[in-house]
Amino acid sequence: MVKKKDTLVNEAEKITTELAELKKKKKVSGSSKAKKAEAKPAKKTAKKAEAKPAKKTAKKAEAKPVKEKKLTKKELEEAKKEAEKTLEEELEEQLTDKEIENFQIEKVDMERLTNKVYDILAERESDGMFQSELWKKLKLSSRDGSRLALKLERMGTITREKLLEKGRWTYRLIIKKSPVSTRSIENAPCLVCPVEQKCSIDGEISPKSCQLIEDWVIAEMKKPAKSK
Repeated sequence: MVKKKDTLVNEAEKITTELAELKKKKKVSGSSKAKKAEAKPAKKTAKKAEAKPAKKTAKKAEAKPVKEKKLTKKELEEAKKEAEKTLEEELEEQLTDKEIENFQIEKVDMERLTNKVYDILAERESDGMFQSELWKKLKLSSRDGSRLALKLERMGTITREKLLEKGRWTYRLIIKKSPVSTRSIENAPCLVCPVEQKCSIDGEISPKSCQLIEDWVIAEMKKPAKSK
């Protein structure tokens, strides 16, 4: 009986020891699982926390390009006018009407120069001439020529037609009012006629039957026409 009791006691102790060891293992495994469970969400949260702001920043950087300021209709018109501005227009802004009207070139006979301009433009008639071509012909600088053109336009003797030539804005000058000229009668025989005092419409010597006038008219008609 005593042996049986001892045996039972020994078995009971073994069972108790085994149960204790099992409990310890469960506790260890449970705590490790809890640690893993706590660590994983923390990592995911950290990754998300790191990744999201980066994406937002990238999107903002892409979504906000530097926008060019759109010009208004008025600003566009002003920019176009500025681009098309010629030397004459700049001078008109800088000079007064009096300065333009009284324009003189030092050591130059302005009346003679003006008559030259009229003669050249009169030959071209309505076709006119590019001002750069005219100033080159008269050996004038662009600035002096432009101021002269403004002066003649103010006098009402020429018109300026603005146009685009070879990518640059310029003017074509056209004569508007031809000056009085005596060129057409320079060689008329009447100016040096020896019998001028005896000449009359109904007299023996008359322009109607004058051979000198007839010869002069025929000679003038035979002259070649001036090139335009």
